[in-house]
Amino acid sequence: MTFVNHLFYFIFKINRTNLFKILFISFGFGGVSFFAEGARLKDIANIRGVRSNQLVGYGIIVGLSGSGDSKAEFTSKSLERMLDRLGMKVSGKDLSSKNVAAVIVTANLPAFARSGNKLDVTVSSIGDASSLKGGTLLQTPLRAADQQIYAVAQGAVMVGYSQSGVQETVAHVPNGAMIERDLGQDISSRKMFRLTLNNPDFTTAARTVKTINREMAGKYATALDSSTIDVVTPPSFEGKGVELMALIESIEINPDTQARVVINERTGTVVIGQNVKISRVAISHGDLTLRVGGEGKKKEGESVMVMEESAQVGDLVKAMNRLGVTPKDLITILQSVKAAGALHGDLEIL
Repeated sequence: MTFVNHLFYFIFKINRTNLFKILFISFGFGGVSFFAEGARLKDIANIRGVRSNQLVGYGIIVGLSGSGDSKAEFTSKSLERMLDRLGMKVSGKDLSSKNVAAVIVTANLPAFARSGNKLDVTVSSIGDASSLKGGTLLQTPLRAADQQIYAVAQGAVMVGYSQSGVQETVAHVPNGAMIERDLGQDISSRKMFRLTLNNPDFTTAARTVKTINREMAGKYATALDSSTIDVVTPPSFEGKGVELMALIESIEINPDTQARVVINERTGTVVIGQNVKISRVAISHGDLTLRVGGEGKKKEGESVMVMEESAQVGDLVKAMNRLGVTPKDLITILQSVKAAGALHGDLEIL
């Protein structure tokens, strides 16, 4: 079996009979090669300083139908202060309502956000409220890590959903926050841009530098380490930082990946990455015997399979699948092969 040197994965999923269903996601198999397109640079790297910022605030939700906080003192104090700002002098002792809930409000402020744009916000109960359904979030300032207010949130909430059903103590307010402050970033006049790879790798960094310099017809990109690449603005792009970044982020790179096997013991899923090799090894597990790069005679009552020494982990798993190996046994065998030093790649257990 021949595989191209591009990224591919094998995904092995357990069915109800504890055997393995095999789904191939690859760019070449069965002796036929298919060349895969590279990933866009914008999908494997980011520009230093161009990122979203987290916002957080404390607010209260009103209009609940008896499902709010029951004995939370901070909720009563918050309600008292809010009414005081509205000109109502009310003592906290006189405030006792289960129609109000204290919440934490969160949002992500995107890069280059401008005043007047709207954001989606998430509200989460911090008291003993049983449900936020039907409530309305009152005006809540949202602050960044520098403690400056960048947005203000308000609006009717919508309860969220999870895999187990309705999660009524977490809700969302679509377009519920208004940005009040511009983020000052000047991209057009930058003299240098720093790119950071999402997955640091020396080979990918070297390929990225080579490709950028080829596309720009000059030595403008330099790799500082396995994840950091500096790009100097060419003279033809002076004052055109946006156009330069648009050109660079559309460049396609063939990223390199580390050989890795990921096993999810709860679901029985095995994901095998590219270039995971197996050295000569003999495996004996119960009445199962499997040899890689060796020969042997089959004993009575023994399941034997012999594989080529150049076999990959995908071939090993398929062979064990044909022998009826259970998911639990497969995970044990892979761990043992790794411990013996015959599996060349990282083995990650989720």
